[in-house]
Amino acid sequence: MDIFYPLQFIADLLAYDLFGLLKGSHLGDSVNFFLYDSLKILILLLIINYFMAILRHYLPIEKLRDFLASRKWYGLDYLLAALFGTITPFCSCSSIPLFVGFLEAGIPLGVTLSFLIVSPLVNQVAVVLFAGLFGWKVTALYVVSAILLGMVGGFILSKLKLEKHVADYVWKIKSQKLEIEKEKLSRKKLLRQFWNEGFAMTKKITIYVLIGIAVGAAIHGFVPAGFFEKYISAENLFAVPIAAIVAVPMYANAVGVIPIMQSLVEKGIPLGTAMAFMMAVVGLSLPEALILKRVMKMKLLIYFFGITTINIIIIGYLFNAFVK
Repeated sequence: MDIFYPLQFIADLLAYDLFGLLKGSHLGDSVNFFLYDSLKILILLLIINYFMAILRHYLPIEKLRDFLASRKWYGLDYLLAALFGTITPFCSCSSIPLFVGFLEAGIPLGVTLSFLIVSPLVNQVAVVLFAGLFGWKVTALYVVSAILLGMVGGFILSKLKLEKHVADYVWKIKSQKLEIEKEKLSRKKLLRQFWNEGFAMTKKITIYVLIGIAVGAAIHGFVPAGFFEKYISAENLFAVPIAAIVAVPMYANAVGVIPIMQSLVEKGIPLGTAMAFMMAVVGLSLPEALILKRVMKMKLLIYFFGITTINIIIIGYLFNAFVK
């Protein structure tokens, strides 16, 4: 049974019984989507931020920072960050606390961005579903492509020296944590400290999460299911970049987009074009941009989305050319 079923029950109860909205209507489905996703994502964020507070407390910061920042094995730090992104079962929204936590721990921005790019694109459930629909060969190529996308994107962004375009409060937190020597606290005080840190971080980004979900809910309820398909047909040479662009306003995780990708392929849209669409929905969504705006200044946000978009388009064309 879906562990989030109680949240769906509450969303149905509020939208259709309490508010009296019609199930299956544009407004009803939009409100239901907003209530369900708001409850689910905010609970996940609170839990993730709590455990990130624990991780930040016990993490051997100096060793991890030195290891990931080391250039002894060139590119290994980006590879490790990308691989870590593949095993974290988070969407783009819930990956952001980890992104902030890595920066606070002193891990370089480019390496951290490698994780942020890969994390929403690959998770265990999505890989199994992807393999069931497209086979293990295509799935393996997809996972490798996502890892390379994160490594290349993070490496390019690191060379642009964009650290000053991370939100100021992130560096202030890092500075405070490095300056204050850890004091020995009782277990009860530690648990309270972890909760306070996790709640504070969740509170900082809640408004951006809700705005992002509201945008996604409006699209979910009011944009027709076949609206995007006519712009990314097989005959269009520019279908891959168009697929990436029209996907930006959409909002879903990898598991939710894979069935859409399958329907596009079944209707004759090339695999690479459908994959570019999927990657852009998951990794370049407008809701994600609104949430990331809380931890990134505009220049870094533009570079992050621009470089990731270019890499996704390249992957789409490569799949269309070589994977049948």
